[in-house]
Parts: sequence; C-alpha cells; structure tokens
Amino acid sequence: MKQIEGMDIEDRLQKQESRADGFAFALLHRDRGSEARLGRITTPHGEVDTPVFMPVGTQGTVKSLTPERVAGLGAQMILGNTYHLYLRPGHELVKKMGGLHRFMNWNGPILTDSGGFQIYSLGSLRKITEEGASFQSHIDGSRHFISPEICVEIQRALGSDIMMCLDECVPYPAAFAYAEESLNMTLRWARRCKDAGADDGQALFGISQGGEYGTLRRRGIEELIAIGFDGYALGGVSVGEPKEIMREITATCAPLFPAEKPRYLMGVGLPEDIVESVYHGIDMFDCVIPTRNARNGMLFTSSGKVVIRNARYREDNGPADDACDCYTCRNYSRAYLRHLFIAGEILAIVLNTIHNIRYFMNLMREIREAIRNDSYETFRTTFMSGLANGEPEIN
Repeated sequence: MKQIEGMDIEDRLQKQESRADGFAFALLHRDRGSEARLGRITTPHGEVDTPVFMPVGTQGTVKSLTPERVAGLGAQMILGNTYHLYLRPGHELVKKMGGLHRFMNWNGPILTDSGGFQIYSLGSLRKITEEGASFQSHIDGSRHFISPEICVEIQRALGSDIMMCLDECVPYPAAFAYAEESLNMTLRWARRCKDAGADDGQALFGISQGGEYGTLRRRGIEELIAIGFDGYALGGVSVGEPKEIMREITATCAPLFPAEKPRYLMGVGLPEDIVESVYHGIDMFDCVIPTRNARNGMLFTSSGKVVIRNARYREDNGPADDACDCYTCRNYSRAYLRHLFIAGEILAIVLNTIHNIRYFMNLMREIREAIRNDSYETFRTTFMSGLANGEPEIN
C-alpha cells in the first residue's frame, strides 16, 4: 500500500472526514512518479471517478446534445452556470420545477459555479463592492445584485451537488496591491458563503484567488483551509495570462490544498493542460472548449487537432479519429463532416460535439488508468510528444 504523509491509503480513508448527508471524497491512489491522484467523489446523485472532466451545461444543457447522449458518452458530472440560470429562466422557477436535475433531466451529479467569472467578464457593466456584485444583464440590460449570501441561495434553489463560493476574479495583469485587496475581499466573501450554509447533500467549495502572486496564493489557500470547505478550487486562471504562468500557478498551488479534499482547476480544458495539471495533483476540470470548438469545426483527435473545414478533408473517407469509438467516428467520414460544416448543417455541430466530448471522456479514462498503473510520467511524455507531432496546419 502506498504511503501518504506516513499513513497508508487504507488508514487515511478510514480516518478522513466524511459527511453524513451524502457528500464525500476518497483518495484511492497516488502515482509513484508524480502528484497525480485517483479519487472518488460521492454525491446524492452518484459517484464520480477522478480525475474528471465536466462538460459545461451553461443554460441547463450541454449544447446540441440530450442528457442521455452526454451520459452515454461517459460524462459523470456536468457543470451548470449560476449567472446564466439566475438570469434565465430564474432560480426560483428551476426550484419550482423540482430543481436543476429534474428540470433538465440529468440524473448525475451537477456542479454549479458561482457566477464570479461571468460577472468579471461583463467589464464596465459590473461594479464590485464589499456587499457584493452589481451588474447589468447581458440579455436585456436589467440591473441585478448578487451577494455571497444570494449566490448560495441561488445554488441551493438550483439543487446542485457542489456549489462554489462567490469570488472576485482578478484580471491579468494586475498590480500586487489590487490583487491583495481583491483576495482579502474574496476571503471575506468565502466566510459569508460558508455561514450562509448549504442544504442537505450539497457541498461547498472555496476558490483560491491572488492573481499571479505566489505569496498571495499561499496565504489565500491557508485562510480558505482555516474556514473549512468540502473541496477547493483554483480560480483566476485562463484570464489572459501566458500558458507558462497558468501552469506555474497550478504547480505551486495544487500541493497546498488538503490531500483529503478534491482539487478543482476552473475553466482549464485543453487536453495538454489537463494532462499537465493532473501531473501536479488536480482532480477536477471544466471548460467550454470541447463543445465550442465542435461548433467551430475543430475536432480533438489522438493525432492532434483536425480543422474539419480544411480542403485536405474534402475527399477523406476515414473517420475523424481512427482511435475513437464514438458514434461519429464509427459512422461518418471526414469528407462528410466537412461537407456538413461547410453547408452550415445543424448535424455538423451534433456530430462534432459527440466526438469531442467522447475524446475528452476517453482521455480522462486513459489518465486514470495510467495513474492506477503508476505509469503517469510515461503517459504524460508520450501524450505531449504525440500532440507536437500530429497537429495539422490550417489551409
């Protein structure tokens, strides 16, 4: 049995804190050559094997796919967007309809983000104060206010399995003084979210902020741990910073989170970034990349990215990915997928999305298998080499 901080995993699982209302995290195995971890999240709506990628269902749907199709592709958990569902159709309506699971007919676990990143993205349409965030709707210009307490109230009404604290997302670049002030407020908001409380079965995750500054990140994580959450997320990345800074923040912060709690890297979803972040101990990921890129005609494959509109695929009778077992690859050629995309057919989006989601689910399965076999270092090296050799040029 592998040792963790002087305690074998079986003892750690027996001693770790678990909640009586249905949420728990078990750390099952750690790769011998890296910080990569196997774990299992238990929620009232089922178990989730980690590392896990969560397809994004922004408005109560993973775009172009039915929930049954998403589950059939291997998705264990999806993400719902608090900001968008608050604005439309409204959290009170969702609650009246039986909660988000019933409303969208998804029977598995759901994580809802806090809406902090979406409010950050509004730019001049928002104003952040100690009380909370005031903003204008991007839909109709109507004015709204969300405090930490309201953020929790919205997510309680949605009935998600995992809720996120309200945070302020720091842009890149940001001066140290601004990042520090923002961090301090985010920590005060985190305490208010914790005090607001969750309904039975719902978990609450704290979010690390602090910009690119390691000292702020470390202090922020220490204070989040002191407050005490069911899991911890690394926020404030993918906001325009160079990739090497994002990876440095991840490598620095991941080991600072408690080993017995799930670690979530928010909004990062390129395959190479997932593989690299798992190496440093991240357990959970979400991103719109697989679905958005599918709508734009870009497919992820075992030999690199395929831009399906490229003329080279006009007479290509092969599947999008020879190594893929999805419905799209079993039944349709690159030539047909290109034709659908060029013609603007809705089926192009559906078939591309099916493939991209399945690619990500297969990637996570391969990641978990490599960790289980203590071969993650080899997997990581081979994967990165394959990407470098296989990505086609756009023509």
